[in-house]
Amino acid sequence: MFNVVLIEPEIPPNTGNIGRLCLATRSRLHLVKPLGFSLEDRQLKRAGLDYWEEVDVQLWDSFAELRRTQAASARYFFLTTKSGRPYYDVKFRDCDFLVFGRETKGLPENLLASNIDNCLAIPMHSTRSLNLATAVAIVLFEAVRQQR
Repeated sequence: MFNVVLIEPEIPPNTGNIGRLCLATRSRLHLVKPLGFSLEDRQLKRAGLDYWEEVDVQLWDSFAELRRTQAASARYFFLTTKSGRPYYDVKFRDCDFLVFGRETKGLPENLLASNIDNCLAIPMHSTRSLNLATAVAIVLFEAVRQQR
């Protein structure tokens, strides 16, 4: 099982779609507060369709709290446009954490700086970024593919 971490997600339909991706890949979804919406949001549930209740979701007050509860050996990969290391250069392992930031700002600079060796990017041309749910799908399905 992989772990998808959304730090301060802002757009309910993105989170709903990512929840469906997590369910489809038997991955756990970690949501780090503050959220830009309520978990009761109609748009979140519509994007998650009737699957939302089946999604393995954990809610955290902070990323530090999430990390404190995990094994010291847990691996975290931080997705950012500010890295030159492509995601497909990593040999993902079961239980890895794939960490994504807010739709409008990405991951906090201090988090990236303190985890520089574990920052990954999705190489792309002619655009600054991708939709969050699309980015999660690309990296998560590569991790799953590597395990099969």
